[in-house]
Amino acid sequence: MPALLRRYWVAGALLVTAACSDPQPAATETARPAPAADTAVVRPAAPTPPPAPDTTAVHDVAAFLAGLPVSQGSELRALTAGPEWQRFAADADRSWQQYHGTRTDKMETWARQELDSVRRLSPVVFYPFSGPDFLNAATVFPGSSTYVLVGLEPVGSVPGAASLQNPRLFSAVKTSLWSVLNFNFFRTNSMAVDLKSVELDGALPLILLFAARTQHQVTGVQYVQLDREGQLQPADSLAAASKLIPGVEVQLRSAAGQEKKVYYFSADLGDWKLTQTKGAVLQYVRSLGPLTTYVKSATYLMHKPYFSQVRNLILERSRYVLQDDSGIAMKYFQPADWRFVHYGTYQKPIPMFAMYYQPVLTQAYQDSVRKPRPLPFGTGYNWRVNASNLLLATRRQTPAE
Repeated sequence: MPALLRRYWVAGALLVTAACSDPQPAATETARPAPAADTAVVRPAAPTPPPAPDTTAVHDVAAFLAGLPVSQGSELRALTAGPEWQRFAADADRSWQQYHGTRTDKMETWARQELDSVRRLSPVVFYPFSGPDFLNAATVFPGSSTYVLVGLEPVGSVPGAASLQNPRLFSAVKTSLWSVLNFNFFRTNSMAVDLKSVELDGALPLILLFAARTQHQVTGVQYVQLDREGQLQPADSLAAASKLIPGVEVQLRSAAGQEKKVYYFSADLGDWKLTQTKGAVLQYVRSLGPLTTYVKSATYLMHKPYFSQVRNLILERSRYVLQDDSGIAMKYFQPADWRFVHYGTYQKPIPMFAMYYQPVLTQAYQDSVRKPRPLPFGTGYNWRVNASNLLLATRRQTPAE
């Protein structure tokens, strides 16, 4: 391999994710951080992972993938001068400008008005069935200090020299982002193909891209794993991590200077698979204290009886749940324990998920006393403006630490 870009390579092989016990997970949303809110340290403290590559180099890779300028001294500057990257960057800027105008700006304004107190009490955001969607989590909860994302997609690696010099990388990135930038969610079946290519081998490259596009500086990348007790452990290699619950820790600094950590774990959250792994992912999430759970475009998995463990964890450990109708079915929320605010418009699910229609939501949206509040942007599978819904469920009593 030529000396150029050699330092960008992160040792390791592709992580292989467990087979899914149900067709699809999901996720998506947008970004650009706001002023930092209260922060919290992830508990329990994790062992120090192995040293990461040069952090300036890793951030330059994130910027390169995002179509943004790299640092002055970066060896990637030679590649950004090429016509292929120049066309890719110009196209990316146009796509993101449109996305921000139709979604990010409206989401940020709405979240500041409607979620002000929620965001102050949301140091830890749990985003199950998310895939690599740091984008939406950072947009809705920009002041959180810890984000835990879980999906079926493999963890992946920081793209190395061969991928960065391969012109096919640009089409792979555009293909992976197409549904996000147009509909605001990942298509699970497409992701199963898009994130198993040579150019994009998992969730990590897109998390890095989203970090750069949400004005975060990438300050570190460490591979981690969860043991059977749900303890966070360093992964000396991707091969070692594949035997447990593989994951990655991405360390970030926001434009306001706030230090953050994004964890992504490749794991199946179905009851059968959780039984096999002793619920390691849920044990870890449970240790983080009261949560704010965010769910969107989650293929209605938690409506099903065999996703009861993750559903119960959310209901037991969440201070807030912000979700569209594809999250937890209303029948599982006990009104004595929760207060509800509905936003937007509830329509029947798209034909693929028609069997998950909830008459109780139709009734809630027709309540003339507690009328639903406006939702000025589209989200979820009914992604058009004035066709989307969100529920903010607030627990009446905060879960114990």
